[in-house]
Amino acid sequence: MASQMDRIKPLLGIGISVGVLAGVWTFASVELAWITWVAFIAWACFFAAGGGTTGLAKGLSANLAGVFWGWVISQGLENVSGSTLALALMVTVVGFVLCVEAALPLLSFIPGGFAGTAVFFGTGFDLGGVAIAVVAGALLGIVSEKLGAALQSAIDGRSPAPAATTATPAT
Repeated sequence: MASQMDRIKPLLGIGISVGVLAGVWTFASVELAWITWVAFIAWACFFAAGGGTTGLAKGLSANLAGVFWGWVISQGLENVSGSTLALALMVTVVGFVLCVEAALPLLSFIPGGFAGTAVFFGTGFDLGGVAIAVVAGALLGIVSEKLGAALQSAIDGRSPAPAATTATPAT
């Protein structure tokens, strides 16, 4: 039977990385008056979309698409002055779109689209603030993953994997 430490040890690198970066992000974003919590949602989407460059591309693309569709709804609301029925109909259409746009590989992470729309609504339609925080969260995801892997290698006492080279051997 594996001990508790055996189950925890493989998570130490990512845990340290995420913890430190979360603290740094919180301090920096509060000081800069950026939307702290939105980046955490985008960061979670990075991991939920599979991490790595795929998680970065799919998570960020789906988040930004969701923000875009939320913005479309907000523009439609300006023309119907607070109609609950109009809002419900627009959300119905956007919910459908967020699902079917997943036929495009880059937008195939459906939860990311819903998260993007939700954070846009949750900030009171702050398009610029949300865009900055979503991008920051996605970047925090890739940085935390790479830093976490390097830390885990050190914890495990092994060398990090060598960087891939793109050079072609001379003939």
